[in-house]
Amino acid sequence: MQFAKRIFLFLLTNFLVMMTISILLKVFGFHGYLTAYGIDYQQLMIFCLVWGMGGALFSLAISRWMAKRAMGVQVIDPRRAGGWQADLVERVHRLARGAGLTVMPEVGVYDSPELNAFATGPTKNRSLVAVSTGLLDRMGPDELDGVIGHEISHVANGDMVTLTLLQGVVNAFVMFLARVVAFAIAQAMRDRDERGSGPSYFLQWVIQFALEIVFMILGSMVVAAFSRWREYRADSGGARLAGRGSMVAALRKLQATYEIVDPEMDNSSVETMKISGHRRGRLSLLFASHPPLSARISRLENATA
Repeated sequence: MQFAKRIFLFLLTNFLVMMTISILLKVFGFHGYLTAYGIDYQQLMIFCLVWGMGGALFSLAISRWMAKRAMGVQVIDPRRAGGWQADLVERVHRLARGAGLTVMPEVGVYDSPELNAFATGPTKNRSLVAVSTGLLDRMGPDELDGVIGHEISHVANGDMVTLTLLQGVVNAFVMFLARVVAFAIAQAMRDRDERGSGPSYFLQWVIQFALEIVFMILGSMVVAAFSRWREYRADSGGARLAGRGSMVAALRKLQATYEIVDPEMDNSSVETMKISGHRRGRLSLLFASHPPLSARISRLENATA
């Protein structure tokens, strides 16, 4: 059921993205980038920027809504919370105030045996911090402070916005470069063809598609490297908010329970939002959104006071 819901939300999001971008292209007066004289680079840049940035920004705008529904987050109403819910809300708000946030994030819980948490939202003033039931069941108060401090640091640093902008730039660059190189290759093949016909437009599209895959793989490595850097920075922020001992203890607890994976939540689309990921193997580290927990613990322990 959870898988079917994610598929539906994925299709709905893509439909809304396509509709939004189509409207934006009309607003910008886009009329195609291929002319009888070759590529109209200005029109191509408009096309790639609108598609590359538009999709990323739209996803950011609905990120909080999507996370709630894709992961089944139950938002806690601070006015009606009692017991452990009130304690969780107070803990999040206390750390948020310590980070200088003036608008408190929404606080939610999602059902999963994984020890994990995430922060998302389009702006600092419209953010969500959610923790798993596994995290609440297995972590002590100090460890919980470390995890929440880490997520609050993501919000305070504006990491969701920065990562989205970077992804949008990478998307636009990939689309632009793939189309320019594919056109150049096809044009060179036509010039060498004695009959002057050269490859068909279908073959040019195949070349473009293959180049987009290659460039997107390279671009994903850049985005992943930034994501790993922001995790180190959020760890440092969590140490400042909750104390270095609490942050290290939280990471050690995550390391000790690393093998607990919820197959219903094993989704790369939300992995970048979580406090820890589950990629394995040396090659996969190049595409991992999170550094190894051992490296994160070592950096915190070796950091100067």
